[in-house]
Amino acid sequence: MTDTALQFTVERLLARYAAALDSGRLEAWPLFFAETCRYHITTRESHERGLPIGIFFADSRAMLVDRVLSLREANVYEPQSYRHILSPSLVHDAAQDIVAVETNFLVIRTMHDGATALFSSGRYLDRIALAGDESVFTEKLVLCDSRRVDTLLAIPL
Repeated sequence: MTDTALQFTVERLLARYAAALDSGRLEAWPLFFAETCRYHITTRESHERGLPIGIFFADSRAMLVDRVLSLREANVYEPQSYRHILSPSLVHDAAQDIVAVETNFLVIRTMHDGATALFSSGRYLDRIALAGDESVFTEKLVLCDSRRVDTLLAIPL
């Protein structure tokens, strides 16, 4: 795969991922991940200090599906929506159809009453299994810049 094709494939996956979350299509979210995967939200500080406990962790697509089911049927939270702003992705390593990628993000949250605020900033450290339009995350580490995390972290980042 050429560098240009690789960049396009990576950024298209991330754009589709963000669009699914931003449009409220949470049931589509787990499909962006391999069956065996790792999704971890933590703070940059905890990551840099090697602290394993984070804000959210899942190690399979089935756990992500369970998260969506709990959001739809069990959890009680204020209606809200996200808008992701993503930087161009930096490809660090590509070996045997797995690519390591870093992408900065901003997430703006709009509450049911129209209040809008910067909800989270940080970076994604992703490992992506390449397969064209079927590329999936094998790992998504969400590193939030701030150690202050709103308790309304309901929708995945």
